[in-house]
Amino acid sequence: MKLSKMHFEASTSFLLVYIEVIILLSCFNLQGLNLLGLAATPVARGNDTDQRALFQFKAMITGDQLGVMESWNSFIHFCQWNGVTCGRKHQRVTEELNLAGKSFYNNIPQEIGHLRRLEILDMTNNSISGEIPSNISSRLTRFNMRGNRLTGEIPAFLGHLSNLKFLSFANNSLRGSIPPSLGNLSSIQTLVLMANELTGILPEALGQLTNLSGFSIAGNTISGILPISMFNLSNIIIFDIGRNKIQGTFHSDLEINMPRVEFFSVQGNQISGQIPISISNASELNVLQFQDNRLHGNVPSLEKLDSLFRVNLGSNHLGHGKEGDLNFLCALANNTKLESLYVYDNNFGGGSIPASLGKCQNLLTMDLSDNNISGTIPPQVFRLSSMSIALDLSSNYLTGPIPPSLSSLRGLVELDLSDNNLSGGIPKFLVSFRALKYLNLSFNDFEGVIPTEGIFKNTSATFVERNNKICGGIPELHLPRCYSKRSSKTYSKIAVVIVILAVTLVSTSLLILLFRKKKEQPTIICAENSLLQLSYQSILKATDGFSMQNLLGSGSYGSVYKGSIVESGATIAIKVFNLMNQRASRSFLTECEALKNIRHRNLVKVLTAISGVDYQGNDFKALVYEFMVNGSLENWLHPSIAINEAETMRNLNFFQRVSVSIDVAHALEYLHHHCETSIIHCDLKPSNILLDEAMIGHLSDFGLAKILSADILNYSSHQSSSLGLRGTIGYTPPEYAMGCKLSTKGDVYSYGVLLLEMFTGKRPTHDMFKEGFSIHNFVAAALPDRVTEIIDPILLQERSTQGRIADVTLNHKHLQHLNSIFEVALICSAESPTARMDMDDVVSKLCSIRDKLLRPTRSRH
Repeated sequence: MKLSKMHFEASTSFLLVYIEVIILLSCFNLQGLNLLGLAATPVARGNDTDQRALFQFKAMITGDQLGVMESWNSFIHFCQWNGVTCGRKHQRVTEELNLAGKSFYNNIPQEIGHLRRLEILDMTNNSISGEIPSNISSRLTRFNMRGNRLTGEIPAFLGHLSNLKFLSFANNSLRGSIPPSLGNLSSIQTLVLMANELTGILPEALGQLTNLSGFSIAGNTISGILPISMFNLSNIIIFDIGRNKIQGTFHSDLEINMPRVEFFSVQGNQISGQIPISISNASELNVLQFQDNRLHGNVPSLEKLDSLFRVNLGSNHLGHGKEGDLNFLCALANNTKLESLYVYDNNFGGGSIPASLGKCQNLLTMDLSDNNISGTIPPQVFRLSSMSIALDLSSNYLTGPIPPSLSSLRGLVELDLSDNNLSGGIPKFLVSFRALKYLNLSFNDFEGVIPTEGIFKNTSATFVERNNKICGGIPELHLPRCYSKRSSKTYSKIAVVIVILAVTLVSTSLLILLFRKKKEQPTIICAENSLLQLSYQSILKATDGFSMQNLLGSGSYGSVYKGSIVESGATIAIKVFNLMNQRASRSFLTECEALKNIRHRNLVKVLTAISGVDYQGNDFKALVYEFMVNGSLENWLHPSIAINEAETMRNLNFFQRVSVSIDVAHALEYLHHHCETSIIHCDLKPSNILLDEAMIGHLSDFGLAKILSADILNYSSHQSSSLGLRGTIGYTPPEYAMGCKLSTKGDVYSYGVLLLEMFTGKRPTHDMFKEGFSIHNFVAAALPDRVTEIIDPILLQERSTQGRIADVTLNHKHLQHLNSIFEVALICSAESPTARMDMDDVVSKLCSIRDKLLRPTRSRH
């Protein structure tokens, strides 16, 4: 299921809020802190050392946009300054310096170390940069620098702050490893180092922190084996080591002694083995996350965990593909608190979905996709009236119709039943699902009429492809028309009428041809309507005499001009061919008749073809196309030097590239497999792919291979060698250079190279590709572990509309699927034609990848 970005952000916010609540609650256990302030204390002369340190601190801080430090002046006692809390007895800054969320920036002032009695330092959610000061007060009990821009390493001296109970450097840019000295913080209750750039291993000494209740190192690149001692933190409430590179093997008998744990996450690591049975003893668990690891085997019973409201076991190797793999779900079904259940991308199956899941009356989201589940969908699953976010049963082996009980899920936002063997009609009540934002029913065996209202009006939210028995729907879905059943007598009458009309039409056409004079002016064929009955003179006028200002591009076979028809105001693109012999006209006319019948949403529409002579008597041929306002893919992948700032921002993001690659694949699939005679493009490259106003890709120059090669054949007796001239260096398959005939496999090779170019940002003719080293070898050598080294850098640092580098670009899941895209490209660009895929298989693979690429945005964290 392809949940929206909003759901992903909501899930991430949930985790942060959950951790923050537990952290705040733990703060009430801090002893010796006076939280009553100074309201009842008379103002006394303060310590000059503290006052001087605060003034120095103020001098170093910039960006006080909120005016927080306006009260920091010599007329007001420093104990009454904003954010400053003093002890009532000595009037020293002993209690707290709280400057959280004040929009400060610049380096963290070293003067903070002069506040020798400071116990609480909180500067969360500012833009403070620099390294952690080395002269922090030894009396600190709470040190919170979350949400800043700190760099450098975590200093080892922090391990000597024996009074420290709370330490958070989350969401900064700290590097290096976690110092083992932190294991000396015997009083520490909360340690949060998540979302940094920390490396190294997890110190064994951290397992000694017996008072620890909150621990998170999520979102770093920490590696090595997870110390077993970490599982004996008996007071732990939050345990989050997710999204690192931690290894090790879990055994089913591993003892997890965490009786108070509520949030347990090891997601996004490289942990193998089995889920320990002892996790079922953690009776307080609310959130359990094992996703994105290498776990296998059975899932232990979670029946005792009646407080669970989020379970995520996705993207592992769990199960055996046999009957009974999903039995653990039956135990979960009795959990009335369960809200989110994810077991996607495993090896569960051999049996059907347990009907008992219908008891989970609070379930909001369920994802059982990418398993081996078979059988029909139990009606009870669709009776979960509370389910209001997402249901994903895609990529299984489900059969039968959609149960009518689905109508009870009217609050559902996203529904994915794709890539199964479901049959029957598509329920009309889906039209009334007002909350539904994503519906995927593709790759099934549905039949009947597709509705045209509700979500079915939105082609970007509805997917019904590869259901060969459906019809109707809105025109943008490109489905066949639906015809009502008629009697055989009616069909016979219609057939007779059609035959009579056909005979009359043919006879009339023959008569016209017999009496038609030879052309002395350019001939117009394939015209779509009267507005485009163009002549050489009108083309000359539309392009302002083929002026350089209207030249869009040129190649070996001609030039493309932008034109404007004065009478209609239409903007068109005209490809004028560079032909030296008038005898080619006959074959051009013949092939244009074939082009006239080619129609596909991802092919540039041929509006008119013109053949004849110009005013100087030279042979003249032109094709008139729809004008594509966003130009060619070439200009987006390899923009020339920008002439203004707006052009500087011009680039394709990750999902646009995926979408365009699928558009091109659809176009080639149509040419190869769905035309009356297969059409070979022969010159697939970025400059022949054009983008419309919606950034939909359109393949141009299709059929040109047939037109021009036929022209060439009129003057060549060596067919294979003549055809071997077609193509562009870097994209042409190796067999063409050896004189082999054109084939659809040649187009597949060119497509594979194009796909590699789109995601590496490198042309196949780049200077680095020489002496047998190709873009194919370049990518093959980097997969699967070094994909970030070959990806187009623009994709790793996509820019926002304000021109700032985004904090989050491609996540781990995106990179996994990018590996899959590269694998398709490598198969397509294989040296041997027999090793390459057919385009219909390419479409199937890429559409599946596209659907799964949307899936990381769902709330699985």
